[in-house]
Amino acid sequence: MKEQEARQKLESLREILNQYNYEYHVLDKPSVPDAEYDKKMQELREIEEAFPELITPDSPSQRVGGSPIDAFEKVTHRVPMLSLGNAFNEEDLRDFDRRVREGLDIDEVSYVCELKIDGLAISLRYQDGYFVQGATRGDGTTGEDITSNLKTIRSIPLKINDASSIEVRGEAYMPQASFLALNEAREKNEEEPFANPRNAAAGSLRQLDPKIAAKRNLSIFLYAVGEWETGELATHSERLAYLEKLGFKTNPEWRKCHGIDAVIEYVNNWTEKRSTLSYDIDGIVIKVDNLEAQEQLGYTAKSPRWAIAYKFPAEEAITKLTDIELSVGRTGVVTPTAILEPVKVAGTTVQRASLHNEDLIKEKDIRITDTVVIKKAGDIIPEVVRVLVDMREDTAEPFSMPEECPSCGSELVRLGEEVALRCINPNCPAQLKEGLIHFVSRLAMNIDGLGEKVIEQLFREGLISTIADLYRLEKEDLLKLERMGEKSVNNLLAAIENSKQNSLERLLFGLGIRYVGSKAAKTLAAHFETMDNLQHATFDDLVAVDEIGDKMADSIVRYFAEDKVKQLLNELRELGLNLAYDGPTVADISENTLFAGKTIVLTGKLSIYTRQEAKQRIEALGGNVTGSVSKRTDLLIAGEDAGSKLDKAKKLEVEIWDEAKLQTVLEGEE
Repeated sequence: MKEQEARQKLESLREILNQYNYEYHVLDKPSVPDAEYDKKMQELREIEEAFPELITPDSPSQRVGGSPIDAFEKVTHRVPMLSLGNAFNEEDLRDFDRRVREGLDIDEVSYVCELKIDGLAISLRYQDGYFVQGATRGDGTTGEDITSNLKTIRSIPLKINDASSIEVRGEAYMPQASFLALNEAREKNEEEPFANPRNAAAGSLRQLDPKIAAKRNLSIFLYAVGEWETGELATHSERLAYLEKLGFKTNPEWRKCHGIDAVIEYVNNWTEKRSTLSYDIDGIVIKVDNLEAQEQLGYTAKSPRWAIAYKFPAEEAITKLTDIELSVGRTGVVTPTAILEPVKVAGTTVQRASLHNEDLIKEKDIRITDTVVIKKAGDIIPEVVRVLVDMREDTAEPFSMPEECPSCGSELVRLGEEVALRCINPNCPAQLKEGLIHFVSRLAMNIDGLGEKVIEQLFREGLISTIADLYRLEKEDLLKLERMGEKSVNNLLAAIENSKQNSLERLLFGLGIRYVGSKAAKTLAAHFETMDNLQHATFDDLVAVDEIGDKMADSIVRYFAEDKVKQLLNELRELGLNLAYDGPTVADISENTLFAGKTIVLTGKLSIYTRQEAKQRIEALGGNVTGSVSKRTDLLIAGEDAGSKLDKAKKLEVEIWDEAKLQTVLEGEE
């Protein structure tokens, strides 16, 4: 076959195969048997093997190609992929509608309602009509480049009939049939099954080998445009129709609803019908249809004001409580956990639920062998709602907490009026391990690669028992461990070494001093500036610091008086850890600043800053941000929908600013 003939034949085959692919994976209406598709695909591959210079990026043969990669590269989203605010009931939806109507100054709004697919949010970029890059949402600003894996999803077109640059967004998901088949195969191979289709989809798209992702049978629904050079459509519903025209798969169940009553009817309908779908959904997304109105309403720092996600009510299930397991935390508190017969709730299989403490067990009269109702709080945390007493076995006896620590056998005690039982043995293995897990956590030393499982492995193998041991780990010892290759070991040791430069407040929080949270750690670090100064601080020195009360001060003095703590800090100093504060100290903050020494409360929904950003900016200028209004409050910053705190501030004649005033001050315009 000559090159020109091959070129013509390839063009014909690609057109036919892309059409077959679209009919099967987008329209769900295949026009030919699988055998015919396979025959054409084999013919295409044979010609491309003979004429590799004729392979094009949109060829169906390029769905799975390339070698495994070492890591995903970062992608910065040119238009941030913001999350949505949540609504949990009809009242929340009507409040959203009221805010939208007031913002637009109209009586009724047209919305588009879409099923909220329970998958992984992704971005697809097309240049001159060709698919050139795909990325995860990540934190909304930066995601990961997963182009090779996304090419394996056959409902994603490799070429579209729009030559402009366009970025579209959607949700990659795993259909329930694919999920069941995948877990069945994993169980046969003695591999741990995925908890739910969402986890399976996310895990598949983060495989470093695209050939693995290709076997997972993922799909996608497109629902938005991020960037579009020539887009001139006036409504979101028109955009959805245009995406479908370009060959993208959009969810067929979206509806345009005139007014909030129609929205609520749609929501109620799908709350009842969600189980009839062949894929998982976890709510309904409601968007203002008119694009100009969307622009007029604008955005908060985290989410658009023109859209909201309705979350389905927490799903309940009935199961049997087979045991109550006890665990010891880093502060010695013994926490009971219900062990359950496996039951599916809100898309995941639940086998454990927190029981919090002995008082809750007594209050709900929870006994081993009881039949219980469980739910997921916020669709995340399993909890026991109630006991079905009518189904209780005659032999079921009330549960009592033990008198000895389940980890080390020491006597358990109650301190003061606390509900919790504690082990006060400082050498308790469970506490030591949990303390190490806390030390490396994100808000503490933030050591990448030292997750809970790795800490448990190191602890189990006797490589670590104290914080200082982390900084003595040797490459040779780590390489002997299971699942520890040279690259991962090098990365881990580099992360541990880098953590030595952390500012004092991270180390202080990581030490796990009782009552000292991340905020108090920063306050102490900024005031005392060095660990040595803090170590020698008296009770009176500590309580003189704003927000440091008697309990915390007493706990800090007791902590630093311990010989083993003195020894640990000497070891950390010798190992090269930074024991000084790197941020703005109390001395750095000008006495003339507007916020110096002032107690400030934030309330309502902020739109210019996130709550955390506003808090950090105020504290950097000497302000003290607290959560409640009192006679000691100097200033209230009131955002949208400010409630009782605003009323109380007015009653106490506290100075009140809106967010615009705060921005003016923070940006130095006043």
